[in-house]
Amino acid sequence: MLPLTRRRRPTAVALVAMAAASLLTAAPAHATTSALPTGFATVMNAASGRCLDAKAAGTANGTVVQQYACNTTTAQQWSFAATSDGYVRIGNGSDTGQVVDVADVSTADNAPVHLWSYGGGANQQWLPVDDGGGAFHFVNRGSGKCLDDPGASLADSVQFVQYTCNGTAAQRFQVVPVTQSTSTPDLGPNVVVFDPSMSSSAIQSKLDTVFKQQETNQFGSQRYAVLFKPGAYSADVNVGFYTQVSGLGLTPDAVSVGGAVHAEADWFQGNATQNFWRGAENLSVNPAGGSDRWAVSQAAPYRRMHLRGNLALDDGGWSSGGYLADSKVDGQVNSGSQQQWLTRNSQLGSWTGANWNMVFVGSQGVPNTSFPRPPYTTVARSPVSREKPFLYVDGNGAYQVFVPSVRTDSTATSWAGGSPSGSSLSLDTFYVVKPGATASQINSALAAGKNLLVTPGVYHLDQTLKVTRPDTVVLGLGLATLVPDGGITAMTVADVDGVKIAGLLFDAGTTSSKTLLEVGPAGSFASHATDPASLHDVYVRIGGADVGKAGTGIVVNSSNVIGDHLWIWRADHGSGVGWTSNTADTGLVVNGADVTMYGLFVEHFQKYQVLWNGNGGRTYFFQNEMPYDPPGQSAWMNGTTQGYAAYKVADSVTGHQAYGLGSYCYFNADPSVTAAHAIEAPNTPGVRFTSMVTVSLGGTGTISHVVNNTGGPSNQATNVANLVGYP
Repeated sequence: MLPLTRRRRPTAVALVAMAAASLLTAAPAHATTSALPTGFATVMNAASGRCLDAKAAGTANGTVVQQYACNTTTAQQWSFAATSDGYVRIGNGSDTGQVVDVADVSTADNAPVHLWSYGGGANQQWLPVDDGGGAFHFVNRGSGKCLDDPGASLADSVQFVQYTCNGTAAQRFQVVPVTQSTSTPDLGPNVVVFDPSMSSSAIQSKLDTVFKQQETNQFGSQRYAVLFKPGAYSADVNVGFYTQVSGLGLTPDAVSVGGAVHAEADWFQGNATQNFWRGAENLSVNPAGGSDRWAVSQAAPYRRMHLRGNLALDDGGWSSGGYLADSKVDGQVNSGSQQQWLTRNSQLGSWTGANWNMVFVGSQGVPNTSFPRPPYTTVARSPVSREKPFLYVDGNGAYQVFVPSVRTDSTATSWAGGSPSGSSLSLDTFYVVKPGATASQINSALAAGKNLLVTPGVYHLDQTLKVTRPDTVVLGLGLATLVPDGGITAMTVADVDGVKIAGLLFDAGTTSSKTLLEVGPAGSFASHATDPASLHDVYVRIGGADVGKAGTGIVVNSSNVIGDHLWIWRADHGSGVGWTSNTADTGLVVNGADVTMYGLFVEHFQKYQVLWNGNGGRTYFFQNEMPYDPPGQSAWMNGTTQGYAAYKVADSVTGHQAYGLGSYCYFNADPSVTAAHAIEAPNTPGVRFTSMVTVSLGGTGTISHVVNNTGGPSNQATNVANLVGYP
């Protein structure tokens, strides 16, 4: 092979290649290297989660540059030295002067990449184009083509190539400094932060300690957020109660976990129907054996994840509904025993399994509508949505909160093209709420214009938290829990644009509150169509941990609000549970116009579960269980009507749409109790329902009709009743 210094391309050809690279990658004319680490770094491919690697730690010319499971060896350490015009040479950590080189000065697609002594050749220089959050794609100076994982392979020992730049994950690389700053802001005692320089054994030990405490801790007061800085990890992350496991990258691919990030039901003999209150977010996973498990029920989102394998949603026993959003699963999702499930704005390899109600909105690789056999309901695009804000670490090691933009008519993930659309807020703009903080201190911070980052803990409030500034972000970590004392409302939001409430559990106090969360005061009328308020992973609990009481869980008075996964629960088990103990009339009341709900779970309230008074509302997936415990029919009457509907659209409403609704009864105090209707709505063309199911669980009780006097019954003789559409 001739020395590379003698095989440079003519200047004119090189300039053409540079221009092509600029066009193909939308790169600036002179991309800077300021965001690249100055020392050694690992380079992790977004498609595979594997690291740029010198095969067998070779140091000879022609050593294959491949991808391999990240292992912190010098074979996977790389340096970036500037050449000219923003280009760099990528040197191997063996420090022999060898660099990443396109073999034979080729300009062809799929030309292999190897190590070769640096001689200044254009084929040895790469333009790092910043994709945000420490991710880059690398454009070869000689060919104008990008460094690429061929076929987006997940396998070890696959040699990297160059390929026409196309913006895919196969050409995106997370660059992570080998030596990272260990400085972390004070996020309170219940936030655990890992970085890839820590030993796997130390990380696993801490993970196991947290899980052991939380595995069966269904109604305990402990709360945890477990956060992974960008980089690669080998870990078995078993997620228990009140534990949020999240990556601190701008995209899920910034953190790669080799092993598992999973939820199991071993503690309950495989029955996942009580696997509540946990979450996995913003991580990529290379599962051991090719498959992982997320066996959960309510309030346990699998959000903004990239799983490079298959995903099971049960653990051999029953599981009762969950939420997958803004995620990519390369393999197959198997719902198993899941009774119902919502998949929103995700990309799947495929889906198998069904039970009663499976809904897919704005997602790819999912089944077509076939309700009720199998019970799939598919809506091609999400009309209006916003993803949940999240904490991340930028390329300089600073903590920020990313606030995604509103998307309209969307499909697939918000991060498919790399950096998501949105804005970043410095942690300096947040009041970090830590255990011991008082309601007065929190309100003072809100009044001063601060956002809130509520760290894991249980916070008793002696005054209502008042969110009044437009675009305020209130972000909870580790299922931070707010308990209103003395019958107050826990939080109110003014009728203003763009407030985001995320990651909070509102737990009713022992003195009844009129409501726990109010979005907009009564009589709100302003339009917020261009900048809607949004609720993400917001949960309400009335009873269970203690005797709790409330009139209504959540009241939405503002218009255009987006609900992105709500579980509003009057407890059916735990402490302080009973018809006259944990009293609560209604789960959700919507008075605002043009409100959109994705993933609405409301259960066991003593009157209506949902009362929708506003026009133009939309619901994509509704899951409900009626109250278990009416002591008899006379105790549960709506005037002369037997029981209360689960989903009530007011007679005054002229426009409403709902897709994929399931309502179940299990009247275990008196199995003779009957609900006349699961859904009540005005009979008008503008109010439409698609794909509805009612179930009498074990034949314990009766739901006479699905909508108004149409459909049904569900009873001991016929447990399941389906209705394709109404009217």
